[in-house]
Amino acid sequence: MKTNPVYRREMTVASRSLRMPLIITVFNCILAAVALLNMYSNVMQVRLTADIQYGSFLQLYEFAADIEFIMLMFIMPAITSGTISGERERQTLDLMLTTEMKSWEIVGGKLAASAVTIFLVVGSSFPLIALVLVYGGITGRDMLYMLLCFVVTALFTGGLGICFSSLFKRSTVSTVAAYGALAFLVAGTLAANSFALSMARMDLNQAGYTAGIIGSQTANSGALIYTLLMNPAVTFMVILQGQTASGSGGILEMYGTREPNLILDHWILASSAVQLLMASLFLVIAVKMLRKKGIGRNA
Repeated sequence: MKTNPVYRREMTVASRSLRMPLIITVFNCILAAVALLNMYSNVMQVRLTADIQYGSFLQLYEFAADIEFIMLMFIMPAITSGTISGERERQTLDLMLTTEMKSWEIVGGKLAASAVTIFLVVGSSFPLIALVLVYGGITGRDMLYMLLCFVVTALFTGGLGICFSSLFKRSTVSTVAAYGALAFLVAGTLAANSFALSMARMDLNQAGYTAGIIGSQTANSGALIYTLLMNPAVTFMVILQGQTASGSGGILEMYGTREPNLILDHWILASSAVQLLMASLFLVIAVKMLRKKGIGRNA
């Protein structure tokens, strides 16, 4: 089977450097420190009170998953945002475009190499997350859902990073732009729903004051709730809250109650599909930008 030459080159370079093992080592050291400290505190609590609170052991899984997701959100854009722009800075992109490779092969090879790196990081950390299985409360199916979330998030943020890497000539600029866009998608959609909810509550209070009655209606953020489908952090929180039953209400309920529908009932699958479609769109944009620099049929 023919191997993508860009992917083969990137993996060869990565295997000869200390970058990949260093990332894996640092990532798992941080995760192990959090997990083992949490386990130690739980064991000490049992020794002091002789009361086993099995719910507290779920914090081990929750803490480890939180740390892994946050680090995943920060690592993947950093890896991918310099893939294309880095070739421009080294003045090797034009040489790549004059070969028999197509633009989509270059983009696909870059994403595949970055995805393998991050999947190694995620895969190597699952034994630490699996420590919670010693105490119970989390099943193998729950961990598969979390793995799905991590994979979708990696592809989404990786596609975002490659997209901006193809749009800008400098890796520094593309990295800043990628993190800015990711912050807008995560914090911006949450802020927009909070603002819409506040406005809806004001409208209901004003209507009740004008009519001289206290209404029984509850406010919500309206159709803006569906913008959260693009937010990988919300998908992660929906999965985690469903598995650990943490908090007084789900992340979606924070923005008001509403009638159930197909999307709300299957939020995890719907949001994963939307984020994969957006990742595909990012890759298409990256390919289009490379084609502008392509030469003839090699573009």
